[in-house]
Amino acid sequence: QESMPQTPPFAAMFDSSGYNRNLYQSKEDSCGGLYYHDNNLLSGSLEALIQHLVPSVDYYPDRTYIFTFLLSSRLFMHPYELMAKVCHLCTEQRRLSEPGLDKNWIRKIAPKILQLLTEWTETFPYDFRDERMMRNLKELAQRIASGDEVYRKKVQQLLQNLIRKLTTVGQYEEVLAKINATSKDHLTLLKTKAQTIQRDIITVCNDPYVLAQQLTHIELERLNYIGPEEFVQAFVQKDPLDNDKRCYGDQKKTQNLEAYVEWFNRLSYLVATEICMPVKKKHRARVIEYFTDVARECFNIGNFNSLMAIISGMNMSPVSRLKKTWAKVKTDKFDILEHQMDPSSNFYNYRTALRGAAQRSLTAHSSREKIVIPFFSLLIKDIYFLNEGCANHLPNGHVNFEKFWELAKQVSEFMTWKQVECPFERDLKVLQYLLTVPVFSDDALYLASYESESPENHLEKDRWKTLRFVSEATP
Repeated sequence: QESMPQTPPFAAMFDSSGYNRNLYQSKEDSCGGLYYHDNNLLSGSLEALIQHLVPSVDYYPDRTYIFTFLLSSRLFMHPYELMAKVCHLCTEQRRLSEPGLDKNWIRKIAPKILQLLTEWTETFPYDFRDERMMRNLKELAQRIASGDEVYRKKVQQLLQNLIRKLTTVGQYEEVLAKINATSKDHLTLLKTKAQTIQRDIITVCNDPYVLAQQLTHIELERLNYIGPEEFVQAFVQKDPLDNDKRCYGDQKKTQNLEAYVEWFNRLSYLVATEICMPVKKKHRARVIEYFTDVARECFNIGNFNSLMAIISGMNMSPVSRLKKTWAKVKTDKFDILEHQMDPSSNFYNYRTALRGAAQRSLTAHSSREKIVIPFFSLLIKDIYFLNEGCANHLPNGHVNFEKFWELAKQVSEFMTWKQVECPFERDLKVLQYLLTVPVFSDDALYLASYESESPENHLEKDRWKTLRFVSEATP
């Protein structure tokens, strides 16, 4: 039995030289509907690119090609349509092979088709939440497994691993729904002015280092559930063949990505709530200094997403207007962090720090040094601009594979980061608090802020009157 290329880690998958065509390729610059330049695949017709994905007896696609094409092909067709084409091409090959060599052919091709299916199910498992995908996968797998015990076991293993992954993500989504419901219940209690139920963050966790570690737990868990395809599916607005038909309308395909963005917003509002809540000025100043220490530790860990959420919470208007409170704060450390996350020159300082963390991660000896949690909104924005800035098709109708190569490079780096195990001990009490404690809405934040430090101008006075009236009128 021929040994198959093993699935290398994502970090080793892309190098700076670009996608190299497989050794089996012929040397002309344009072959079989694919166009190469300096050994790099630049473009091709959709049919030729699909053909290039399918292994044959003497060919197996480069792994970087598999990842790049499976990631980007969904901009042109549904994954189940691609799967149907792959199945068709595999069986077509079998029909074209010499009669009487069926067993021999299966022995040569089966490990390769199985490897392709393994890569697809391991890297893009959410594609198989679609019944049509699962049906096609099972049919092709059964065809390979027929008559050979070794392949039957491997197929069984592949399907079991896939079902385990899909079950786990289903459970995670249920837990998220419960957490959201709990925090909504708590918010209702808060609105009934039963403020006694509200503890504060420093009582729950007085060590900023521990809080930064627990935030990193939440970040890494939520990152881990984002499928690479969610970045691309966020841009799939409509079916390219039909202006009225929405793509993926039957099921939301970006829910884990959206849940992660919601977590960032929640953390920002949690920080603002904790600062605006205390009645005494010195308590508020203490909370600001506490969160500055948490943010600094997040920076040291490589958790840039929590760091940015904390800074944006501290920069919200209801917090930044508390001048008497800020006068009591030693702001040197906060100023340094703000400088690190300064948005000017397209977040130059942050990008430099991120590159440093990514470099450290590559040579890391411990899980702690491996942690890189990017500022997520900016990562999405970068991918969005890459997608918007380049055409999917070239003037000759070819798919612009060079663009998708760049897209895959960005997403594959994220894939490496999301697979890091969190090295810190979990503190369930702190995690529970961070995930479910009620947070104020914008109006409640302003109300708390004006009650802590009186309005300073007509605009603020009018707003305060309106907010008090609304709050008193609300039962």
